[in-house]
Amino acid sequence: MTLIDGKKIAAEIRSELKAEAADFQAKYAQQVGLAVVLVGEDAASQVYVRNKIRACEEVGIRSFAHFMPTDSTQKSVEDLVCALADDDRVHGILVQLPLPAHLDAERILSCIPRQKDVDGFSAANIGRLALDEEGTVACTPLGVMELLHRSGINVAGKRAVVVGRSKIVGRPMMLLLLNADATVTVCHSRTNELKRICSEADILIAAVGKPHFITADMVKQGAVVIDVGINRIDDKLAGDVDFDRVAPKTSFITPVPGGVGPMTIAMLLKNTLDCARRSVR
Repeated sequence: MTLIDGKKIAAEIRSELKAEAADFQAKYAQQVGLAVVLVGEDAASQVYVRNKIRACEEVGIRSFAHFMPTDSTQKSVEDLVCALADDDRVHGILVQLPLPAHLDAERILSCIPRQKDVDGFSAANIGRLALDEEGTVACTPLGVMELLHRSGINVAGKRAVVVGRSKIVGRPMMLLLLNADATVTVCHSRTNELKRICSEADILIAAVGKPHFITADMVKQGAVVIDVGINRIDDKLAGDVDFDRVAPKTSFITPVPGGVGPMTIAMLLKNTLDCARRSVR
């Protein structure tokens, strides 16, 4: 069993991006810029935003952080996002989710132009992914593909099973694997014979949001297991995979924490740099 070290791989990527961001600035006399919008006082969101700002500083990307009060109106948030869309210093815009309940997240996200959609959540970018065309891909599934690639795991021709069908992980994960020539099955809460299907996977990706949901009897001997889940149990982080029992059966497996998580921010930085490059074509 080989443990895939997401922290180490993410650090390598940030080092590469630092050099690439410096090259961009030298060539175009402009620093790559990422705007982050946080509305409200959600503690987890504040931590995520601080980590993103710190990562930007590390690689030489300029961050434009906008903190708005919980009672911000729909119009005020939309106006800010639209202003950032028109700002040439900003190459990527990220609106931190979840938003306060009184705000319409879909309407706010729709104010982000495709060219600055670093989260890859827009219908235009998802459509491009479905057509296997150039665009921006959601950070977490893109990070999974990078982990597989840098670990020397070729997905072409492999049977891949994705457990979870969310718009931000499961669905784009399925499309990325399909575009890489894997044979893909997507499972969810209504899937029949879930255990049998998972146990046939060469590559099993868990993104269901339930701690220790994937048990040893659901995993094929020698399978690659990628755990996207982040769940809190008694102030500790746990994945969707029952790691201690599953790991001995695998050829490769990601831990939680330290697996997929660090890759998400690394891919956000990569997406921002890619958006900047496309802006000067």
